[in-house]
Amino acid sequence: MRATQAARRGTTTSGGRVRAALNGFAQRSPSRFAIVVFTLLILVFTLLFSLPIASSSGRVTPLADSLFTAVSVICVTGLSTVDMATHWSLFGHILVYLGVQIGAVGVLTMASILGLVISRRLGLRAKLMAASDSNPLRIHAGPVAEGQAVRLGEVGKLLATVAISLVVIEGLVAVLLFPRMLVAGMSVGSSLWESLYYAAMAFTNTGFAPNAEGLTPFAEDFWFLGALMIGVFLGAIGFPVILAIASNLRKKRRRWSIHVKLTLLTSVILLVAGAILYIVLEYDNPKTFGRLDAGHTVFQSLFLSTMARSGGFSTINIDDLHGSSLLVTDMLMFIGGGSASTAGGIKVTTLTVLFLAAVAEARGVESMDAFKRRIPIDVLRLSVAVALWGATIVAVSSILILQITKAPLDHVLFDVISAFATCGLSTGLTERLPDAGVYVLAATMFCGRVGTVTLAAALAQSQRKQLYQNPEERPLVG
Repeated sequence: MRATQAARRGTTTSGGRVRAALNGFAQRSPSRFAIVVFTLLILVFTLLFSLPIASSSGRVTPLADSLFTAVSVICVTGLSTVDMATHWSLFGHILVYLGVQIGAVGVLTMASILGLVISRRLGLRAKLMAASDSNPLRIHAGPVAEGQAVRLGEVGKLLATVAISLVVIEGLVAVLLFPRMLVAGMSVGSSLWESLYYAAMAFTNTGFAPNAEGLTPFAEDFWFLGALMIGVFLGAIGFPVILAIASNLRKKRRRWSIHVKLTLLTSVILLVAGAILYIVLEYDNPKTFGRLDAGHTVFQSLFLSTMARSGGFSTINIDDLHGSSLLVTDMLMFIGGGSASTAGGIKVTTLTVLFLAAVAEARGVESMDAFKRRIPIDVLRLSVAVALWGATIVAVSSILILQITKAPLDHVLFDVISAFATCGLSTGLTERLPDAGVYVLAATMFCGRVGTVTLAAALAQSQRKQLYQNPEERPLVG
């Protein structure tokens, strides 16, 4: 009896020590903790995808394909080196479905949720971890203004919004898709499964399809494609924006933060501008939109513009696009969606801050203003860092894959940006890559989903008070 009690005390003490050690690590370095969490998730899913039960053939999937699929799923990218519809068994498809749900909540949000589970409470550090996913500057900027995207007191609401959004929005999209699949002649069971699958891939901005034909049976179905666009757009605007919209709908006097305004305005501008450019550039291309009437051309251009921001679905062969359209898609993918969203890229607010800085410089004014609010200089510094690091990751990865494959630059650049921006669109290069190229692109996906956000957090954490300043001297610029 005494031996049993002692054993229980020892187990409790050991469990408590492990919990305390993990909690301490999470508190000391949220960004490193997030990287460790996602790395472990990728390793676990790589092992699961390697199991014979995960493949439809009952054979072990090669390491390169298992690892790439795990990274693509956890990083909600949508690129693949195998036929996702036919290669995986039902168990494999369930892994994909669960993996994108886990990956969609975001790196630091996932870390804060795990920290909550470990510490059994949502302390200040846990709140900072979750809030830093939408505002990395919190970690070093001290007290924040009431106009922030997510205040510390609302972090609990943000985590609830993440969970509720996944269920409610995916459920609504699935409800819209389900009858269309029944009309297409699919069984009730298949319609239910594929509607839930497509809804998850839309809201998480992943873009995998559960059927071998992909979107081909629904290529001209406005209802089906429109439901996917709604899911992708809502996933791409970000959980802080969804929280703000949900909170303001219940209020008579609505107040919108500058983050919400900039995210929604920039997203709509990019969506419309992208659609117009696709119409202008592809109207005479018989392989894409040249064979369509005016109404279908406008709709398909709007659909492609939505998916280029990180959605990953496509009703056309991307390789058939003109080179000019590929470049436009490169730019849209690199920008991506909103902060703390299921989309990738450098984020729309990063682009907006850089644009506002350029406008302020052209006007000869010191401050960056938007919607009668002044944006501080440290936000600009962080935006420059994120954009430059993103461009560096794309450049290094492109050079490596060009050297490995000797493929055309436009195809390599397209697939690399798609991997970095976790978009999922491809010219077909990804599935032809040798193992060395697969590992490079997998690292690019990981850096794209984890790198810029954790870099922002790491930069924020590394800020310290400087007790002296060096003499000022101005280099020539421009």
